[in-house]
This record gives sequence, C-alpha cells and structure tokens, in this order.
Amino acid sequence: MSIQYILEIVGTFAFAISGALAVKDQKHQDWFGASFTAFISSIGGGTLRDVLLDSYPLVWISDITIIHAIILGIIVTFIFYKFLLRLRKTLFLFDTFGIALFTLVGTEKALNLGVRPEIAVIMGVFTATMGGVIRDVMTNEIPIIYRKEVYATACFTGACVYLILDRFGVERNTTFILSAMVIIVIRILAVRNGWSVPRFFR
Repeated sequence: MSIQYILEIVGTFAFAISGALAVKDQKHQDWFGASFTAFISSIGGGTLRDVLLDSYPLVWISDITIIHAIILGIIVTFIFYKFLLRLRKTLFLFDTFGIALFTLVGTEKALNLGVRPEIAVIMGVFTATMGGVIRDVMTNEIPIIYRKEVYATACFTGACVYLILDRFGVERNTTFILSAMVIIVIRILAVRNGWSVPRFFR
C-alpha cells in the first residue's frame, strides 16, 4: 500500500466529514441526508472525471476501501460533530490537503489514459472541486468556486506545475510533492491574506 494511496483514503475521509457537517443547518438533517451528502462530497469529482474519460469501473466501485472511508467519516461526524465544529481550521487543512492530492491524482490518471495535457489539467480540477460544488448545491449554498476565496485556481496552478515538472523529467514522487505543496501554500496564503481572483465584471 503506497503512501499516495493512504493519503488519498485520508482525503476521502476528510471530505466525507465535510459533507456530513454541511447538513447541520438544514431543516431535515437525518442520517440519509447526511450520508448522501458525505458520499457525494467524497466521490463526486472522481466519478465525473471517470465518466468523462470513459474509465470503468468507477474508482469507488472497484475499491471498497473508499466506501469504508466514507462510512467511517459519517460515523465519526455523528459521534464527534460538536468537537469537529470547533476544529474548522483543522478541517480546512484536511480539505486543502485533500484537494491538492485529488487534483494531482486526477491529472495523473487522465495523462495515463492518453488525453492531452490541457484536458488532464481540467480533469484534475474537476476531481478536486466538483464534489464540493455538488455538496454546496445540495445544501443551498453558493458553490465554493463562486465564492471570493481562492479554490479551483489553486488546483489549476498545481496541475500546471505538475505538467511542467513531468515534462522536464523530474522524478515522479518529487513532482507529486512539489505540485501538492504549491496548491496547499496558495490556498493557505489566500485564505490567510484574503486573496481572491480578479473580478470578471467591474
């Protein structure tokens, strides 16, 4: 079991917690609603990527450990939700780590399936962000990619860095780590300093 795979499972677990917590302020916050939202948050981006790339079976169908990670995230949220709500900064770090990893996993998978680099970058961004977008729509929130904070832009930048390093033949693990750090650093600095992408309409 590789470190990358372990980290991917941890990211899935963190996204499941994020999804389950998202229904806290909803009128109907039953087990099914929380579980479904957690599930969509965790696998939505990867599912969309695999469908668009015609890659079957879907990753969560072929690997039951992903489902187990989601179920564990739901149970942990149910038991410790008051404690988790006090750890929003910690969950933010998990979420940031998760999108960094999923961006690169998605980009790398697309490249391995033979698509053009430009499409691989898009697939990487989709993998990292679309689960959160679907979650926000389901809970009547403004999708995170439309909010002021830097989110998808950090993923896009990290995916581009990955392509550049890969093109110059940098060792795979080094490429993975450096690209992930780019995403993590951009995201943390953007939130801490209030950075945002320039407005399209002025």
